[in-house]
Amino acid sequence: MIDGATDDWPIGSAEDAGLSVDVLDEATRAVASGDFGDITSLLVARNGVLVHEAYFDGLGPDALRNTRSATKTITGMLVGIAVDRGLIESVDQRVLSFFGGSFANPDPRKDAMTIEDLLTMSSILECDDWNGFSRGNEERMYLIEDWVGFALDLPVRGFPSWATRPQDAPHGRSFSYCTAGVVVLGALLERATGAAIPEFAADHLFGPLGISEAGWQFIPNGTAMTGGGLALRSRDLLKLAQLSLERGMWDGAQVLSQAWADASTRPHATIDEKASFGYLWWLGEFVAGDRRFAAHYMAGAGGNKVVVVPDASLVVVVTSANFGVRGAHETTDRLLTEHVLGAISEVD
Repeated sequence: MIDGATDDWPIGSAEDAGLSVDVLDEATRAVASGDFGDITSLLVARNGVLVHEAYFDGLGPDALRNTRSATKTITGMLVGIAVDRGLIESVDQRVLSFFGGSFANPDPRKDAMTIEDLLTMSSILECDDWNGFSRGNEERMYLIEDWVGFALDLPVRGFPSWATRPQDAPHGRSFSYCTAGVVVLGALLERATGAAIPEFAADHLFGPLGISEAGWQFIPNGTAMTGGGLALRSRDLLKLAQLSLERGMWDGAQVLSQAWADASTRPHATIDEKASFGYLWWLGEFVAGDRRFAAHYMAGAGGNKVVVVPDASLVVVVTSANFGVRGAHETTDRLLTEHVLGAISEVD
């Protein structure tokens, strides 16, 4: 745990934390030489102590870096805080109960859609950012003014013979990556809390962690964009990872309830044979040498990753500008396995 930390991290040595200094230094050299494309920062903390920090974009530690869809996981934390404070009754509350009026393609299954359905990207809405033909693909949303209406107007998705129906899937959910659903969560949060997203985050999440600057983007109706685009310092992203590692605790205060921290990092939907999904957290495994490390992480386009490895008491931030580059996430994963988790393997 981090004791007495406010704005910045306690600094320590990699060697004292049980990490190979040579392996981490080699990571810095490899990134600087371009072996991993356009990585912009790499930070590693173990046992609550920052032991490795390198910046490659010339902007240094105080720059706000846009990690794209890593924002979604932070949105999940804000939903958890609203639940903890009784501003949202539970994740079983129906989404449409927060929104007046009527929406296109009415269906009882849409009426029954819950907050948990959006947190786990397994709602009944026909929304798939990984399918260019999907009516709910995020690129279609960006073309119109009412993003929330766009999502809630979507039809119910179908399940052809080659698709796994929820009742036949692990955890009873069928995963479909949907940014529009997380945009709805942002609008829902504002209705539930009576506060704008930036203010609610500053008061109840960022403030307690000593995060003083946040570069929000906004959707056309003025609500903060909760599906992506939030810019934070790399050190502050690391704080959010540490908060999860500590099961919602920071500097002696329970910022996020332990119950929510645990529930959000349990699998609620299966993505494929390698990955699952919690409450807007990705869940998977990284292999370094002959060792396997269970992890949960935030992920954003370009290979951005904020990783929590509980069994190693390790948190890692990799910010990246490898946008539009094939295999950007695989590049980040290689950096993690060869040069970060590999530093543990070298020592242990």
